[in-house]
Amino acid sequence: MERFVLAIDQGTTSSRAIVFDQRGQIRGLGQHPTRQIFPRDGWVNQDAGDIWETTLRSVRDALAAAGISGRDLAAVGITNQRETTILWDRVTGRPVAPAIVWQSRQTAPLVADIERRGMSAIYQRLTGLVPDAYFSATKIAWLLEQDAELRRRAEAGDVLFGTVESWLIWKLSGGRAHVTDVSNASRTMLFDIREVAWSPPLLADLAIPPAMLPRPVGNAELLGEIAPSIFGAAVPIAGSAGDQQAALFGQACFAAGQAKNTYGTGSFLLLHTGTEAVPSQNRLLTTIAWRIDDAVEYALEGSIFVTGAAVQWLRDGLGIVDRSADVEPLAASVADSGGVLFVPALVGLGAPHWDAAARGTLLGLTRGTTKAHIARAALEAIAFQTRDVLDAMTADRGAPLSELRVDGGAAANDLLMQIQADLLGVPVVRPTITETTALGAAYLAGLAVGLWRDRDELAAHWQVDRRFEPSIPDDERERRQRRWREAVERSKGWVRED
Repeated sequence: MERFVLAIDQGTTSSRAIVFDQRGQIRGLGQHPTRQIFPRDGWVNQDAGDIWETTLRSVRDALAAAGISGRDLAAVGITNQRETTILWDRVTGRPVAPAIVWQSRQTAPLVADIERRGMSAIYQRLTGLVPDAYFSATKIAWLLEQDAELRRRAEAGDVLFGTVESWLIWKLSGGRAHVTDVSNASRTMLFDIREVAWSPPLLADLAIPPAMLPRPVGNAELLGEIAPSIFGAAVPIAGSAGDQQAALFGQACFAAGQAKNTYGTGSFLLLHTGTEAVPSQNRLLTTIAWRIDDAVEYALEGSIFVTGAAVQWLRDGLGIVDRSADVEPLAASVADSGGVLFVPALVGLGAPHWDAAARGTLLGLTRGTTKAHIARAALEAIAFQTRDVLDAMTADRGAPLSELRVDGGAAANDLLMQIQADLLGVPVVRPTITETTALGAAYLAGLAVGLWRDRDELAAHWQVDRRFEPSIPDDERERRQRRWREAVERSKGWVRED
């Protein structure tokens, strides 16, 4: 009897579910958009109830598309938008506040306070993270500061915290499992990544009650069981990882030195560093990749806040294109950007700059500039930002990169992938299955229940769709990158309190 794994992939703009068979092939897919709420400039919120409902609908659609039921599932794996912060009532299971999305800058003043108090180095040493509003810690603290009654209930253990995977596991298990996998825990800015435990000093520093926190668990083990009333069967939840760690696993980057980039709303580069938590000297993040069979492995990460979102802005904000897919032919209609550089710091800059006051900048405009030049500049900006992060990674690790594995929606854009290879000077490799985030969650769950023997078997499933080779001279590559970095400097520090 054929066995299947269901991967739940809850992202920033949609909830998705994919059924995989034992060969790692897609057998059914369901997807529904999620709403984003923008209460103020720079704030991004979501409704946790909407996340749950769209996830359920996506799961039902995926099972129907595969022609199977919950009884045919060997396991369920979950991957999720990380850092997004949800608080809910322990008894009713209802959210008690809007979910604060990873993109939101509303807690930047609390980060500034951490810096003023001289605590930044301590946070980075313990968590591997550069303090930023991006992470969950200040989001929790901010919510508790706004509501004294909410704080009282949290201290009494009546209000629970979780990132999205924790929320979904709680709901799927009927409230029986309040857990978080260590890859997601490592993104909260409250987790000691070497002790692999919540950090009492950091919890005390932000006055966050430990009673709110989920129990940390590994990435490929029994995390809970889905209530039979939901899928018609008690299916084990056996795998969980934050979306970027799941993509690293789905790309079969199992050896130190292998790297992947996921091109989504933002772009996220991870370089596997093995069992060593490499401290960054170049403002990157040191994060847990996964824990399997009690062995913890680590990665260096660079988070770019706006890449695919820049294309969405061209579509929705400027009306340059009707569909995101139209950007590639429009950009390809010109030989280059005509000297235009676009720094898409629409919500500030992430790694390696970490400048919340930076703002989007278009430079080099002339009377001859067309929408095609701006579209080309937007694609080049994605590739330039990726190069900045990979330069920092290779400096931290002290070894060059041999290739970059790519996935995510924009990895289908051949022009972008060629620009990326040109600017990196190493091959860019796109696999046959680019749904690597969901695939990684499925692999983790399948390993836990014995559907696959080991990582060697998983690596054998990974196949190349296309390999993009660099095609420009070294001096031209470096000239372009230097000009880009001049543009980035001009975008920094734009927002000032005066």
